[in-house]
Amino acid sequence: MPQPTPDTIQQKQAGTVAANSGKKPAAKPSGDDDVLGKAYDSRLMRRLLTYLRPYTTQVALSLVAVITKAAADVAGPYLIKVAIDRYMTHTPSPGTWWLAKHLSADAMTGVTQCAGLYLLALLVSYGLEFLQTYLMQWTGQQIMFDMRSQLFRHLQRMHVGFYDRNPVGRLVTRVTSDVDALNEMFTSGVLSIFEDVFVLLFIVVIMLRMSWPLALLTLCVLPAIMYATRLFRISVRNSYRRIRTAIAKINAYSQEHVSGMSVVQLFNREARAYRDFQSINAEHRDAYVDQVQAYSLYYPAVELLSSIAIALVIWKGGLGVLRGSTFLGSTVTVGVLVAFTQYAQRFFRPIQDLSEKYNILQAAMAASERVFKLIDTEPEIVSPRNLSSRSEAKGSAFQLAAAQGSALSENLRDLSSRPEQSEVEGPAFAGSSAAARQESRSFDSALRAPLRMTDEDDLARQDHTAPAVEF
Repeated sequence: MPQPTPDTIQQKQAGTVAANSGKKPAAKPSGDDDVLGKAYDSRLMRRLLTYLRPYTTQVALSLVAVITKAAADVAGPYLIKVAIDRYMTHTPSPGTWWLAKHLSADAMTGVTQCAGLYLLALLVSYGLEFLQTYLMQWTGQQIMFDMRSQLFRHLQRMHVGFYDRNPVGRLVTRVTSDVDALNEMFTSGVLSIFEDVFVLLFIVVIMLRMSWPLALLTLCVLPAIMYATRLFRISVRNSYRRIRTAIAKINAYSQEHVSGMSVVQLFNREARAYRDFQSINAEHRDAYVDQVQAYSLYYPAVELLSSIAIALVIWKGGLGVLRGSTFLGSTVTVGVLVAFTQYAQRFFRPIQDLSEKYNILQAAMAASERVFKLIDTEPEIVSPRNLSSRSEAKGSAFQLAAAQGSALSENLRDLSSRPEQSEVEGPAFAGSSAAARQESRSFDSALRAPLRMTDEDDLARQDHTAPAVEF
C-alpha cells in the first residue's frame, strides 16, 4: 500500500478542521496574535524609525508645521484678552506691553488689528494643518508600500514547509491589518502626540503668566482626569486584546474553511461550521461593544470634569472682577477671565486625544512586533546561487535524483534499456509526489537521505528505509 505523501498532508490541513468533530484548530489563534505589547517600546520604535530615513525632509517639514500650528492655535484667546482689556474695558493688563506697542492706540483700529491677527492665526493654522496632514499621509503610504513590498519579497523566499506550519489567514493579516496599524501610527500617532504636547505646554505657560492662581484652579481637576484616563486605558487595553484575538480567529477559521469547503460539504458539516463561526463572530462583536462602552463613559467624564474646572474659574475670577480685588495677589480682569475660559476648554481636548493616541501606539507596537517576527524568520531551505537542473524522460520509466543540501548530485539517466518497472525509495513519503517534492527541495530539511527513483538492479545495492511503491 502506498505511504502518505505531502499532497495528502496538504489535503488534511485544508479539511481536517471541518472533518474532525471534536477539535477546531482554526479557532485558536497563534501566540503572537494575542500579544498586545507596550504602549511604547524603544527597541521597536528605533527599528520603525528606520523606515522614515528615505523621507527625512517630509518628516522634518511636518514637525516644523506641527510646532508652528500649536503656537497659532493658542494665539486666539490671548488676542481676545488684549482686545478686551486694552480697547473695551481700558484695564491695564500686565504682560502685554510687547504686543501693545505694535497695536494702534485707537480703539476701533486696535480691535480691527486684533481681529486681523486672529484671522491670520486661523489661516496659518489651516495651512499648516493641510501641509502636515498631506506630508504625513504621503509618507505613511510610502512606508506602507515599502513594508508590504519587503514582507512579500520575504514570503517569496520562504520554503514550502513554512506555509504548512503557518495558516494563510495569519500571513495575510501581517501584510494587511498589521501594516495598516503601523501606517496609522505614522500618520495619526507620532506627530499628533507632539502637537498635543506642545499645545498643552503653550497653554500652561500662557495661563501661568496671566494668572497663576487661576491656572492652578484650572488644573485642580487633573488628578481626577488622570485616574479616569488610567481606568479607560486598562479597559480599552483588555478590549483591544480581545478584538485582536477574535480577528485572528476569524481570519484563520475563514481561510481554512473556505479553502476546505469541498471537505466541509463532503462531510455535511455546514451547520456545525456555521455555528462555530457565529461563536467566533460573537466574540468579536462583544469585544467591540465593551470598547464602545469604555469610550462612551470616558469622554463624558472628561467633559464633566473640564466643565467643573471652567465653572470654578468663572466663579473665582468673576468674583475678583466684580469686587475689583486680586485673587491670591493676581489681578483678574475681564479679558483674563474670557481667555482662561477658552484656554480651559482647549486644554482638556489634547488630553482626550492623547488617550486615543495611546491606543494607536499600543496597536502599532503589537503589530510591529508581529511583523518583525515574520521578517526575522529565516528560510530553512536556501537554494544555491549556481544551481542547474536537467531532467529527461524516455520510454515509460525515468530516474529522478535529488541531492539534499546544496545541489543536485546526479542527472536523470536514460532508462529506456531498463525494465519498465521502477520503484521509489526513501526514508519517508514514498511515492511519485514525494519524489517531485524532494526534487523541488520542499521537505529536504526533514529527510535525512536523498530520495531516489531507481530500477530493480539498484535496489539490491542501496539501503532504503521505506517500502517500494510501484507505479
